[in-house]
Amino acid sequence: MYCLKDGYVPLFLITAALVSLFAEPLLAEPTGPTLRFGYNSDKPLDNPLCHFMYFVPLVSPEQVAECTNVGNTQCAEVLTCHCHTNGQTFHATCDFEFVGNGLDRNTFGHTVIIQRKEKELKSGKPLAHQLSALSVEGVGCGSIEIDGTLTNGLTQVDDMRIRFNAHGHSSPVTIDLQDIVLRDGTYQYENDMVARVNSLTFHRMAGTPKMEVTLASVRRKDAGNSAWSKFVGGIKGEMANMLLPPLTVTTNGNQTMLEFGLSLAMQKPSFTFPYASRLTNAPAIAL
Repeated sequence: MYCLKDGYVPLFLITAALVSLFAEPLLAEPTGPTLRFGYNSDKPLDNPLCHFMYFVPLVSPEQVAECTNVGNTQCAEVLTCHCHTNGQTFHATCDFEFVGNGLDRNTFGHTVIIQRKEKELKSGKPLAHQLSALSVEGVGCGSIEIDGTLTNGLTQVDDMRIRFNAHGHSSPVTIDLQDIVLRDGTYQYENDMVARVNSLTFHRMAGTPKMEVTLASVRRKDAGNSAWSKFVGGIKGEMANMLLPPLTVTTNGNQTMLEFGLSLAMQKPSFTFPYASRLTNAPAIAL
């Protein structure tokens, strides 16, 4: 038995006090990266591009492997944000830029969709145009449009759209699409396509949330970059926008994007993403 005398404090009591003091920080939930916003500053605040695009693994129902090239200098800067309200609704527009050089890519797994569509695959039906990667190459100009309502002093975002082709600039964002087929007992990927993405839109909705994708062009991955190829790709992009269904996203990821939009509309200085449990790192891309 331990006892206190002459000011002596047993070691186990000191240890218990230290454990109690530091227990809360040690048990804190992990978070994702924090974005910093400069708004109308003459010196915009740089955020690594991979931090800005951290929402990708958050909204994805599948595992996501993220990678960049060695020496990547890509950054995202939020330049301005203007919000207008009539007391019942509000609309905000924020301009951002991607600066620097390099390539940032998120590659998607297909375990969930294959398990859900197993019967169709075994019957010989392919899973057409499955999202396999999302990439951001080089620089670009974009905007974020936020629409919401004010009710009884509470502010909420109903729609949040990220445009990657603002001010007449071509979008630096592309997605890879592949068909998944079952041949000789193994899953194979065919018909590789590349689509240039103009915008992603998130909505507040009941049930399973969906993300709308607007495309500028769609072409075969091996089609090259000739003027004719780009012309045909643009036509295919218009057709794809009429046929492409909204993509299923996670409930947590969709809510995060609406909260991200609210932070911008309120011109808060920063926003911290929640932890993306489906994100893994991949080897660097060779350019």
